Amino acid sequence: MDYLEVLNPRQREAVLHFGSPLLILAGAGSGKTRVVTTKIAYLVERRAVDPASILAVAFTNKAAGEMKQRARDLAPGAEEVMIKTFHSFGAWLLRRHVHLLGLPQSFNICDEEDSRSVLRNMLGKKLPAAEARELAGKIGRAKDRCLLPTDDLSDFMSPGAAGGWNFAGIYADYQDKLREAGNVDFGDLIMLSVRLLSEFPEVAARLRQRFRVILVDEYQDSNHAQFRLLKALHGEGGYLCVVGDEDQSIYGFRGAEVNNILEFPEAFPGTEVIRLEQNYRSTQNVLRVASGVVANNTQRLGKTLWTEKAAGPPVVFKLLEDQDREAEYCATLVKSDHDYANTAILYRMNFQSRVFENLFSRRGIPFRVVGTVRFYEREEVKDARAYLALLANPRDEIAFRRAVSKPRRGIGKVAVEKVLAAREEGGDLPAACRAAAGEKGRSGSGLRAFAELLSGLAESLERSAGGRLDELVRQVIEASGLHDYYRQRDDADQTNKARNLGELVNATREYPGGREGLTRFLESVELEPARENPFAPEGKVTLITAHNTKGLEFDRVIITGLEDEIFPHHRSLVGGAAVAGEDLEEERRLFYVGITRAREKLYLTAARRRRVFGNWKRSEPSQFLKEIPPEYLNAPAGFPGWAADPAPKTHRGENPDEDDFPLGCGVFHEDYGPGRVSRKYTAEGMPCVLVRFESGKTARFVLKYASLERISLDE
Repeated sequence: MDYLEVLNPRQREAVLHFGSPLLILAGAGSGKTRVVTTKIAYLVERRAVDPASILAVAFTNKAAGEMKQRARDLAPGAEEVMIKTFHSFGAWLLRRHVHLLGLPQSFNICDEEDSRSVLRNMLGKKLPAAEARELAGKIGRAKDRCLLPTDDLSDFMSPGAAGGWNFAGIYADYQDKLREAGNVDFGDLIMLSVRLLSEFPEVAARLRQRFRVILVDEYQDSNHAQFRLLKALHGEGGYLCVVGDEDQSIYGFRGAEVNNILEFPEAFPGTEVIRLEQNYRSTQNVLRVASGVVANNTQRLGKTLWTEKAAGPPVVFKLLEDQDREAEYCATLVKSDHDYANTAILYRMNFQSRVFENLFSRRGIPFRVVGTVRFYEREEVKDARAYLALLANPRDEIAFRRAVSKPRRGIGKVAVEKVLAAREEGGDLPAACRAAAGEKGRSGSGLRAFAELLSGLAESLERSAGGRLDELVRQVIEASGLHDYYRQRDDADQTNKARNLGELVNATREYPGGREGLTRFLESVELEPARENPFAPEGKVTLITAHNTKGLEFDRVIITGLEDEIFPHHRSLVGGAAVAGEDLEEERRLFYVGITRAREKLYLTAARRRRVFGNWKRSEPSQFLKEIPPEYLNAPAGFPGWAADPAPKTHRGENPDEDDFPLGCGVFHEDYGPGRVSRKYTAEGMPCVLVRFESGKTARFVLKYASLERISLDE
């Protein structure tokens, strides 16, 4: 069958459109991926557009890969279409022209942890982890808006943990440190690309001449810098088409600007708007609930989802006494038919997963927690990546500091600072090691040995050209001592870190050897930070935050914690009461996204009271529940108000000093990240735990006061 014949009228209209700018408003489950990939195939095969002149932008590498495969299946010529994320396109552009901005083409890309490391090295012990995270976040948001240290940064001076710092000065010093190391961070990939096209019009002209057609998916998630880049790339006579849904714009906290899609017709005069409103995923009852809620938003262009599917079962709301009863209700639901793989339990905040994990473990219900530990963020994998990054860019100070300390080789902080001081301007760090190794003693011999190690690995890198990258990676892991170091750690701690190093070798088999292959691998890792753990289980109930459900769908969805200050989040409320505002509208869109993940069955739950740091706190029903048309909701009598019942008696296991944190369980701490309880003990009569974190750090906590969350760690 012809690929145009399977489209509905609005989808076909969107595919055939050409000429003026086009905004496709694609509602949830309306087949937007089919439209985008079919449009690529149609342009190449039916309109004879040169595939090399088409640039398609997705928001994750996974989505870009799927888009390319589906377009290629429809039209083999689509193989030559450039399909990238905004960040990977920025990296592609900078690799070719960044010398015009005074940076080396061999730059490495710093992730969030690397950025915090730069800040801590700049500011020393004065900077707590929470403040490093806040400052790094503010710098990232400034770059999302294309703001330099010399621009007006007053919006970033609001009170907070890092509010007392001279933000502009820190931002400037941070940029200097990155440039000194010859590195960039994620924000730079877009901001520097915008600067490049602005300062070098001949480069911009060549790109506009090459990319005559630009398609952007998930446009509602774009930020201001990405909008500026798009404006710079779109030239006279070019064709621009963006696809998105303002009702699914849920990443404002990451810098996404919903106004990019709302104001697209004004930004690109002559824009035509096509709405995809037929939903192929959900039942009528699910869509009625979703539409009833999101209609309360004012920041929308408007669309009404409909479906030819049956009404389906009613949407059920269940009010429980507390979070333990809420978890028991969910457990009973999933045990009733054992349809684990097709069930998702959604929550607004990560801490809510703990009670489900505890109960499901006791009940023998298989589950997985999505969005916690990532393979490439594990301590041992980051250590190996540091060696590889240093080989790719010998000026990389962040990679040097990590590599030189793992495993320990008698090189202390004083010696490291001497190496950095001995480095010539623009010079590499292995040479500085040799220069600083003249003194006698353990540190001198350690520096010489480390310099020789790097020199040998650099020769291996050059010899690996023409082969496979995994051969070099295996040599790096063994020659550096990381394999032996982590094998000993595994024996002592009953972990599988050496296995993860082996998996890293496996992950590099698809890349060619040599410097180009190494750069491609490192770039692919940094540009897909949300890559899932390769050992993620299947056939289990999915425990997942509402944000992480974007793009997913399940037969049965249970949205939990529908109480004010939880969902919607307390940051969107003032004095406990909901007020109209951008934050509240984004929370409502997030609820809408959660609802529209359900194909057949949708359950909504709330608790009359919850324990917060061991104390009971009475809950108020979520404003969003009151916005659901009552005729579409199977709810208890008297809803949405609920009576103030006396607090229940405390049961064994409800206090954090009982059995919530057994030996070996996975935990998450806001400052330290994911880890595992390695020891339990009592100090001054209070239960305590020792936690070894994935970063390699250990910390002790008094359970009564610890802000620890239970999570699932898959080794």
